[in-house]
Amino acid sequence: MDESPVPEAELTWTQARAGGPGGQNVNKVASKAILRWAMAASPSVSAAVKSRIVRAHPSYVTIEGDVLISSQEYRDLPRNKQRCLEKLAAILAAAAKPPKPRVATKPTRSSQRRRVDDKKQNATKKQSRRSPTGE
Repeated sequence: MDESPVPEAELTWTQARAGGPGGQNVNKVASKAILRWAMAASPSVSAAVKSRIVRAHPSYVTIEGDVLISSQEYRDLPRNKQRCLEKLAAILAAAAKPPKPRVATKPTRSSQRRRVDDKKQNATKKQSRRSPTGE
């Protein structure tokens, strides 16, 4: 297998019968790969990265804090296992980058002016719709 961002000892593999194409083999061979990684108990990833994974990919994370990734794209188990590792590497790479801090900016003078002009125009439009009162 390829070099994984998480040690192989922390990963648990299971397989199941996959749906989709496969011919006569589809009902006999377990070609779907399911990767389980106990992220909550893992010392190999920082707490900040773990929290970003939970926020960005809640569908992959179980209540216990495990990451479940499955693949049934291919007809054979080794390629599906490789695909699971690729998905895990992509998730970890995306979560490893800290989010860019937001820099607050002031609205430009012209945008403030446009906003006030639009409000005035809206107010006059609504005022013209009113019925005359007490005349």
